[in-house]
Amino acid sequence: MPPIRILSTQTLSDDYYLLKKTTFELERRDGSWATCTRESYDRGNGACILLYDPARGTVLLTRQFRFPAYANGHPEPLIEVCAGLLDEHDPETAIVKEAAEECGVEVTKPIRLFEAFMSPGSVTEKLTFFVAEYSAATRTGAGGGLAHEGEDIEVLEMPLAEALAMAKDGRICDAKTIMLLQYAALNKLMG
Repeated sequence: MPPIRILSTQTLSDDYYLLKKTTFELERRDGSWATCTRESYDRGNGACILLYDPARGTVLLTRQFRFPAYANGHPEPLIEVCAGLLDEHDPETAIVKEAAEECGVEVTKPIRLFEAFMSPGSVTEKLTFFVAEYSAATRTGAGGGLAHEGEDIEVLEMPLAEALAMAKDGRICDAKTIMLLQYAALNKLMG
């Protein structure tokens, strides 16, 4: 770990999530010290899951409006894998809950793959990535998210090949989704 000395921390916003400005000294590789100021956005850690049906070669994805993407010139709702914040749960418990809420799928054995920081230059969030099989028997509800949390989620079912083509041509432009679709293709989850 690089030697670091925190000089000051200031809370800039504590509304929906926490935005802090931190000034610190960091020892550089040449032994000199640099004073840096960075803002970090803390929204908590999260989990995401690719739900796949190996018998039919399909995946379940979601489509929902994301204001930050809209503000950056992407007015269409984003197509994504099921995901959510951990809140006070462990990643496995959180993703089972999210799969039921967002996709209407009962997940009993999520397979934990890896963890990744998605935007480590400014966001503290670390995501835990999962895959799990689904079938008609595990589709226990309509999904759609929780209205009281402002969610209005459309559930999409499509062949993995179609989802991969959508990632290639830009219709799917969410990083966690692209990572899990590529994982499915590289590891031949569809047989």
